[in-house]
Amino acid sequence: MSTFIAITGKGGTGKTTIASLLVRQLIGRGCGPVLAVDADPNTCLDAALGVSAAHTLGRAREETRDLASKGLAAGMAKQELLELKIAGCLVEADNFDLIAMGRPEGPGCYCYANNILKEVLAGISSQYPSVVLDNEAGLENLSRRIVQKVDLMIFVADPSSQGVKTVLRLYELAREMGVQYRNLAVIVNRIPSGVDGTPFDALKEATRADWVVGLPEDDEIAALGRAGKGLWPLSAKNPVGERLDGLLSAAGISGRIMEVPQ
Repeated sequence: MSTFIAITGKGGTGKTTIASLLVRQLIGRGCGPVLAVDADPNTCLDAALGVSAAHTLGRAREETRDLASKGLAAGMAKQELLELKIAGCLVEADNFDLIAMGRPEGPGCYCYANNILKEVLAGISSQYPSVVLDNEAGLENLSRRIVQKVDLMIFVADPSSQGVKTVLRLYELAREMGVQYRNLAVIVNRIPSGVDGTPFDALKEATRADWVVGLPEDDEIAALGRAGKGLWPLSAKNPVGERLDGLLSAAGISGRIMEVPQ
């Protein structure tokens, strides 16, 4: 069975950076290959991982529809053409693969791309020991059951009072929508040096989180982000990386041999 980690939070809190760092830490712990899933229509996880998702599921759907409507499917059934296009969306890299949902190229609802992502994950996730799902802000993707149950749900907040309130709203929404997860972690990201007063205990109690983790502002991560080459060169003793690794340890996520389906 694959271990599913899902990350969500308000826009601008650094959830995509955290998702990419978790992919990095999982590989370092022997939990690869990892399937990195960018379920945010504003695709940016690829850049954080130092790869390029030139083709997305949303684009595959639009191209399939256009080719079929123009009679250019070369004798292929529309579903066969779509499956071929979807296969071309998987970005293969060292010890991880990435697939991005993207957005429809033309007018249309995200629901269809969302459903395609759900089908893709159902089909290929069992090939990976670990799956990291970077969601759009909010819980819409998860409420649509892209995955049936998440092993580790992570809510990401900034250290502002508004950021903390957003996490509380996410928790209430998760309860209302029946989003299922085995463990919950709240990450308060980019805490400025010397700042104290984040209500960790209150957050833990209000959200019934298994863990509340504070991550400091980090110059090394900021510099790598500006360089636009991914976060792979991050030093082994980086405090953010170490704390995320500690979270994975607390959640019992470690390297193991995958059982190959018969």
